[in-house]
Formats: sequence, structure tokens, C-alpha cells
Amino acid sequence: MTLRETINQDVKDAMKARETKKRDALRLLTSAFKQIEVDERKELNDDDIIKIIQTQVKRRNDAASQYKDAGRDDLMQIELDEIAVYTPYLPAQLSDDELESTLKNIISKVGASTMKDMGKVMGMASKELTGKADGKRINECVKTLLN
Repeated sequence: MTLRETINQDVKDAMKARETKKRDALRLLTSAFKQIEVDERKELNDDDIIKIIQTQVKRRNDAASQYKDAGRDDLMQIELDEIAVYTPYLPAQLSDDELESTLKNIISKVGASTMKDMGKVMGMASKELTGKADGKRINECVKTLLN
């Protein structure tokens, strides 16, 4: 069963269970899939779907932090609830120790030693760690290791 089929089934299950928040969050996600398919005229695979979900989670995190700054806890909670619905569909994130050891291996492969080599490391790390770690976390860890 593909990730998209799983999500579609979960929408149906949420409808039957009358879980309106989950249903609405998943419908927003499926509409994002359809929008990409129409705009780019391509069939989405699981990797594409994971990227879309990550983008949606990032947007929700940004919105939640803005709502928090504005003192709108009610709207912030809606965004956090949607993130909680989306997170199970993402691959497991690497722990800090796993991320650091993976980045050390990449740094040795690339032969990086200074901050000038950060671009090389980030390029390779982004490809290898897609879906396993957030780009911001990767960036911060690479900066720490190269300093």
C-alpha cells in the first residue's frame, strides 16, 4: 500500500469515526497532493509525498510560532494539532547522535575541514538525509562539526 493510499484510507476512517480535525487536516494534505499533480502534471510517488508533508509541517510550525508571538494560542493549537496528524506519515527522524555520526562520515568522504567546505557537505548531506533530518538541524550540526 502506497503512502497516498494509506492517507486516503485514513481520511475515510476519520470520516467514519467522526474525527473532524483529523479528517480536515488529511483533506488539506490530499488537496496539496492534487495541486502539485495538476501544476506539474506528474504522478506523485512516496518520496514526493514525503516532501510535500514535510513542507506542510514546516508551514504549520512557522504559522504556530507566529500565532504564539501574537498571543493567539487558539490558532497555534490548531496548527500543532495538524502537525500531530501529519507526523506519523513521515519517516523516523534521526537522533542527534545518529545525525552527528552520519555527518562525520560525510565530512570525511568529502574531505571537508573548514567552513569553506560547508557547501559540499550540505549538498551530500541533503541527499543522504532526505526525510530523516530537518535541513535546519543538519545545517547547525555541520557548522558545529566544522568549527
